[in-house]
Amino acid sequence: MRKVWQVVLVDIHPTSMLGTKLILEDQQDLLVRGMSSTGTEALELVRSIQPDLVLIDYKLPEGTVEPFLTEMKNISPDSHIVVMTDEDSVALFQQVTSLGASGMLSKQASTSQLIHLINGLREGIVSVPLDWVRSGSWPNMPLVPHEPFDELTETEVFIMERIVQGITYDKIALEIEVSRRSIDNYLRKIYAKLGVSSRAQAIEHYALYARQNKQLYA
Repeated sequence: MRKVWQVVLVDIHPTSMLGTKLILEDQQDLLVRGMSSTGTEALELVRSIQPDLVLIDYKLPEGTVEPFLTEMKNISPDSHIVVMTDEDSVALFQQVTSLGASGMLSKQASTSQLIHLINGLREGIVSVPLDWVRSGSWPNMPLVPHEPFDELTETEVFIMERIVQGITYDKIALEIEVSRRSIDNYLRKIYAKLGVSSRAQAIEHYALYARQNKQLYA
């Protein structure tokens, strides 16, 4: 049986939020642990629950979601954040994912589309509308280097090595004489360079890379 994901819902429309809760909990592996109508309350929920998944409205009482994305990833780096919006576009998708979101979904999406997106995230896959691909509206994007680890700085490599060894973020911060918050900033850069969205994925990629290079130079 798959791990039951803990979920936080953030929606300015209580009725819609309740409907989403019922849809998710109809699945055996999703449990809604918290609900909020504001970004500020959502930050506290994310801080206390450390959820696997956050479904959050793009438009919040305090404004749009962007500043909350960055803060949520600082608070809970391993959480997947999916932005729900009426204004979905390639440009907006790139904007929110660059700030830490794992995906974006139209509020008009079907139940099956929502569950498909969540199931994809479990496997490290991000879903995008086929219309974006067919329309040719997807902008040119830089190719991921063949060896993304070549992009890491010396400090970032040191941090990854210590994380793989099981060293806590607080201890790493002391070792390189930076704040705990700086470690979170380093991690966001590392995730972006490696093309991953969580600590577990980064460790998996780095461990595989280390094994391959050990075999190569043995």
